[in-house]
Amino acid sequence: MAGRPFGKYLSVNFAHPEENRPYFDMFLKALTVAGLATFEIYAAIPAGFAFGLTPWTIFFASVIGGLIGTFVAAFLGDKIRAFFHKKKPTKDAAEKKHPMMLRLWNKYGIIGLGFLGTMSVGAPISLAVGIGLNANIKKLVTWCCIGVITRCIVFTLIGFYGLKLL
Repeated sequence: MAGRPFGKYLSVNFAHPEENRPYFDMFLKALTVAGLATFEIYAAIPAGFAFGLTPWTIFFASVIGGLIGTFVAAFLGDKIRAFFHKKKPTKDAAEKKHPMMLRLWNKYGIIGLGFLGTMSVGAPISLAVGIGLNANIKKLVTWCCIGVITRCIVFTLIGFYGLKLL
C-alpha cells in the first residue's frame, strides 16, 4: 500500500499495468452504457446489468448518457425545426404519424410532452416533436431532463429487484 497514495481503488500502478485492466474494463462498460443511454435508455440499463456493473454505476452512466442525448437534441433543435418545416406535412398527416405525442401535447402541454413523452418514447423524440410544435425549448428541456432522471431511477430499480428475484 506504500506505493499507492490514494488507496486500493483510486490509484494507477504504472509499474504493473496488468493490475489496472479490471478498472479500465469497468470504465469501458460504463462508457458503453452511457453511449447507449444517449439514444435509448431502454437498451442501456439491461446492458449495464448484463455487463455486471453495479446498480449505482448503471444509474449514473445512464443518467449522464440520457442527459447528453437530451442536450444534443435540444442544441440541434434549429436543424430539426428546419427539417420539419422543409417537409411541411399537413395536420392530418402529423396526427397519423405521432398520434400519442399530439394527444399528450393537447391534453398536458409541455409537461406531458417533456415528462411523459420522455418516459414513453425517449427525450430526443419528445424534443423533436416539441420543436416541431414550436414549444418553449427551455421548459421542454427541463421536463425532459426530469423525465430522463425518473426513467433511469425506475428502470434501474426494476432491473435490480428483478435480478434479485432470479
